[in-house]
Amino acid sequence: MIINHGGSDAGHNSSEYHGVPRNDGGGRSPGKGRPVRSKGSGILICILVTALFGMVYYYFRLPALNVHSGDFYIFILLLCAVFFVCEILTSGFHGDTPKSYFIYIRKKAAVPFFIVCLCLAVMLVGSVIGLRLIRARDYSSLISVETGDFSAEVAEISFDQIPMLDKASANVLANRKLGELSDLVSQFEVFGDSYQINFQDRPVRVTYLNYGDFFKWFNNQRSGIPAYMVIDMVSQEVSVKRLENGIRYSPSEYFFRNINRYLRFKYPTKMFYEINFEIDEEGNPYWVASVIAKKIGLFGGPDVVGAVLVNAVTGETSYYDIADTPTWVDRVYPAGLIIQHYDLHGLYQNGFLNSLFGQRGCTETTDGYNYIAQDDDVWLYTGITSVSGDQGNIGFILVNQRTKQARYYSCAGAEEYSAMDSAKGAVQQYKYTATFPLLLNINGQPTYFLALKDDSSLVKMYAMVNVQQYQIVATGTSVLNCADNYEALLIDNRIIDGYDRPPLENLETAEGKIAEIRSAVINGNTRYYIRLENSAMYFAINATDWPPVVILSVGDSITITFEPGTGDIISAVTVTKE
Repeated sequence: MIINHGGSDAGHNSSEYHGVPRNDGGGRSPGKGRPVRSKGSGILICILVTALFGMVYYYFRLPALNVHSGDFYIFILLLCAVFFVCEILTSGFHGDTPKSYFIYIRKKAAVPFFIVCLCLAVMLVGSVIGLRLIRARDYSSLISVETGDFSAEVAEISFDQIPMLDKASANVLANRKLGELSDLVSQFEVFGDSYQINFQDRPVRVTYLNYGDFFKWFNNQRSGIPAYMVIDMVSQEVSVKRLENGIRYSPSEYFFRNINRYLRFKYPTKMFYEINFEIDEEGNPYWVASVIAKKIGLFGGPDVVGAVLVNAVTGETSYYDIADTPTWVDRVYPAGLIIQHYDLHGLYQNGFLNSLFGQRGCTETTDGYNYIAQDDDVWLYTGITSVSGDQGNIGFILVNQRTKQARYYSCAGAEEYSAMDSAKGAVQQYKYTATFPLLLNINGQPTYFLALKDDSSLVKMYAMVNVQQYQIVATGTSVLNCADNYEALLIDNRIIDGYDRPPLENLETAEGKIAEIRSAVINGNTRYYIRLENSAMYFAINATDWPPVVILSVGDSITITFEPGTGDIISAVTVTKE
């Protein structure tokens, strides 16, 4: 027996030192063992495999290469895991015992393990310094809210400027319009959402087309998407805007023209929150990508710091800081982020402990929101209620989606869904559904305006509900008809003494002989319904607005001015007997 105590000539036949398997008497030759790969080639293979995985992952997942992005750390951790596994597989399994194999694994994992620990430490520290427990004041300061005067600051809107559609109804109209276009309907489909903007001083919704499927994309991608749609929220007309050169960058594109991938490869370090479709005043289509930064700790307090504008046709891009964003852009601050910021403001404005105990002055937004067009900007509107979860609003806020200017208006009253139920109850026999309310200033009175839709999501009637006294509900088949009824209710309830309606624009006229005249008493007022010859439409007018209507007869020649609208009954503004 030879005992070796660690001399340099010991174990000449040992595989532990030479990597050559011993002949264990089983007939295997020492020269038949697995070839040993050099250390340099093994590392090169690991690097190549890890790089390939990283490129594929980056191409599909598109993480921002930014230390404030959680996706960035996930990306790094995955790369370390792939490199470690690859290194183990390429260098083989070493060690005669589990302990020696563990020691070998630990040596191989030293560098990836260090990187992983560093990333986890950074993530932990970054999360801790951004905890709401210690940074509650900073979270409450993400949005600055001013107190405003509703009747003075929110202008009374002309009735021919009131948006009457929500996005669901706009999408229905857009799909119906696409169905009329034989050259487009077979290849494209309407995107399932739309974006409210101001276009040439009109509240409209814009939406784009997507390729129907991969094969339709393959057949059309060379020329791009040939059109987009504009839905007028007042007249409910849908315009198809055809382009000389098609939209070549969109969400339905594949490969590097997909708008998300295109933006990521152009701006690898920027964090994008939301991408909206808009058009400038000349009708050129753009993608507006909101760029955010984390303002609290490493990962907390995301806030918009700028926007990237992408010409949807040419792909030309420009980055703008918030202060430099073009005025035609309406949606830079996403609605979801604004809601989040106000909820943090309302919860933590008196400190973290107060948000848990006592909750003095703690408020939050209601469940829904809508938009108001004012000063050539789009303002987000939502109600404010107590965190205690009662069924009433204590006020509401308006927030400019381009500048984030926020105003709070104190006004105790019904929350939006109560107003929706109240409006539906006024016409419950029709089983209509109500859109989320739009807030209007009607003679200084905060008023919910709602559209009532049938099962096909088409607008059939309108309703106005007083915010402070939501039992006051007026309905009508046109906006003007609804406003007349609402005016009468405000007067009857002694809320106002009289009402000066904002001036109407774009009135139309109809001339002819009376074919039929009917009357009905609504809210104490006699209302006359006049149908002219060769027309199926009725024109409605109150006797109090034009007393001579009571002496009109079938066969009389008259001229009627009226506000354009839809439906079988249109409210007349004036009636003149010839």
